[in-house]
Amino acid sequence: MGSRRALHYVLKVGDRPATVSFYRDILGMKVLRHEEFEEGCKATCNGPYDGKWSKTMIGYGSEDSHFVVELTYNYGVGEYRLGSDFRGLTLQSSQFVANARRLNWPLSEVSSGLFETVAPGGYKFYLEDKEQPKTDPVQKVTLAISNLQTSISYWSELLGMTIYNKDEVKKNVLLGYADNQCKLELQEIGGPVDHATAFGRIAFACPKEELPNIEALMKKENQKILTPLVSLDTPGKATVQVVILADPDGHEICFVEDEAFQELSQTDPSADKLLNDAMVADKSEEWFAKRKMQKPSA
Repeated sequence: MGSRRALHYVLKVGDRPATVSFYRDILGMKVLRHEEFEEGCKATCNGPYDGKWSKTMIGYGSEDSHFVVELTYNYGVGEYRLGSDFRGLTLQSSQFVANARRLNWPLSEVSSGLFETVAPGGYKFYLEDKEQPKTDPVQKVTLAISNLQTSISYWSELLGMTIYNKDEVKKNVLLGYADNQCKLELQEIGGPVDHATAFGRIAFACPKEELPNIEALMKKENQKILTPLVSLDTPGKATVQVVILADPDGHEICFVEDEAFQELSQTDPSADKLLNDAMVADKSEEWFAKRKMQKPSA
């Protein structure tokens, strides 16, 4: 499984300008790609919505070597209800802590040198007040689970992730595909996992030839397949094949063919301008305000 790698986590956002400002100004991320779509994704990348939406990839470097965040914005949705599924993203950099303090962004100290902050939309981030690593500041993404052993069996035995650390007392496990990649932390919460309407999705790349094998294994093991192997088109860019799974707690998992994705995910030097232009052109808030309506919640 050494050829597999962690790519990104998908977060749905309702207030795009405030969200983008947080990622740029507090977390110091760069816009890597921005794409606008007139209709919903056939692999439900933007959730169960059919209308106009956008995808913004934002992070600290190329998706070939960094774990990034995918911000999906549905033009007709103003906010999403958070569940218990997403526990947070942990980043390492004293600069991020300094940025938050300088801009008076709320921080709370969880333990010595570790701070919690909340992005617009309610998503939690944990900032380690340490020197930023030369590789990738994104250390781990933490998701809630209902049963530690069940999840270990799924993610390690079926999906082939390496166990880096397991704590039976704290009921969590740290997994990954390589030492130099962002890790996945699973944390038992003592009850069912609620995905609400803000539910996300984690994505991994693998060689194209592995996709049918992943799908076949999940069928054989009677595991949930949300989207059977399908080709996804991006206007003017590479077409990629993906298969979308769900783990025992309903976390969505996307495996995408690495070969085409490396072409699709090239950093776009005009991405920042494309996003800024899209935000200026977005009249959805104005449309609802003129009609004395509030933009609906998901």
